[in-house]
Amino acid sequence: ELARSGTCVAKERAAGALQNLAVNADNKVAIAAAGGIGPLVELARSGTCVAKERAAGALQNLAVNADNKVAIAAAGGIGPLVELARSGTSVAKENAAGALWKLSVNDDNEVAIADAGGIGPL
Repeated sequence: ELARSGTCVAKERAAGALQNLAVNADNKVAIAAAGGIGPLVELARSGTCVAKERAAGALQNLAVNADNKVAIAAAGGIGPLVELARSGTSVAKENAAGALWKLSVNDDNEVAIADAGGIGPL
């Protein structure tokens, strides 16, 4: 909930907490089931610099799960991750590149990443 409608600082902290929690396999599933992917994509698109870094890190960790690879793409996550890989902070670039790497294991995502201009920044 905080990642969606909290203050800027609350969103940054919520994204950071989700980034850390998403290291655990069960939490990857729980975060997706709780609707956490959409708010993380939105933070990657339009959050503060810190929120973008942490949201990209959370999406990177979530993208290890096959179902989450599909869900992140369906939530519109590829475009913001490509943009962060192109022009984010150094931490955002690293996290976005990691997320795109994990997402690219899915054949449909490979095409979507290329279509979104993701090859150049990578």
